[in-house]
Amino acid sequence: MPSTTGPAPWRDAVLAVVGLFLPVSCLGCGARDRAVCPACRADLARRPRRVRLVAGVRLDAAFEYEGLVRTLLLELKLRGRVDVAALLGRPTAELVRRALAASPPGTVVVRVPPSPRGRRRRGFDTVVLLLARGGVRGTRPLRRGRGDADGQKERTAVERVAATVGTLSASRFAGRDVVVVDDVVTTGVTMAEAIRAVRAAGGRVTRCVATASVDS
Repeated sequence: MPSTTGPAPWRDAVLAVVGLFLPVSCLGCGARDRAVCPACRADLARRPRRVRLVAGVRLDAAFEYEGLVRTLLLELKLRGRVDVAALLGRPTAELVRRALAASPPGTVVVRVPPSPRGRRRRGFDTVVLLLARGGVRGTRPLRRGRGDADGQKERTAVERVAATVGTLSASRFAGRDVVVVDDVVTTGVTMAEAIRAVRAAGGRVTRCVATASVDS
């Protein structure tokens, strides 16, 4: 089981010190001195959760992938803004806890791993970081095999499916109940592949969870 729960502690400390000397503006409204101001935090807290089906399994998402939520995730994933991770991670972790409560005892939490290229670029696993900020640790990663799901936006729907099927695998899940977690679900192709991988390993996916989902 991976011991890494997020980026190195010094990175958070450096960002905190930098914030003392460089002007910070709210990513939502531009207000000064806060990465996300109290008004925008309150707006996030009021946003309804999203529910959809992926490969016949219920998916609970903490947010719709739009507006401020999309900005925060991109800042986190592309610019390493770990200071916004807790705002997204706490609601995600709460959905994981609810999924476990609704599942049989012994259910394990499995995460969709980032692509190798994305992992190298960021230096951390986004799902691990988000869940850790919400107090959930000890998740198991699926394995990435052939192919790389980067560049999905430039592909047609058929090309996305062809590029994704068979890229994930799992083991030691025979007879186990599983909750699958990812950060963002758009078309649902990657999450469907995660479900397929768990089922191929003999497991049963009871619920899927995401930080954000495109409203379908």
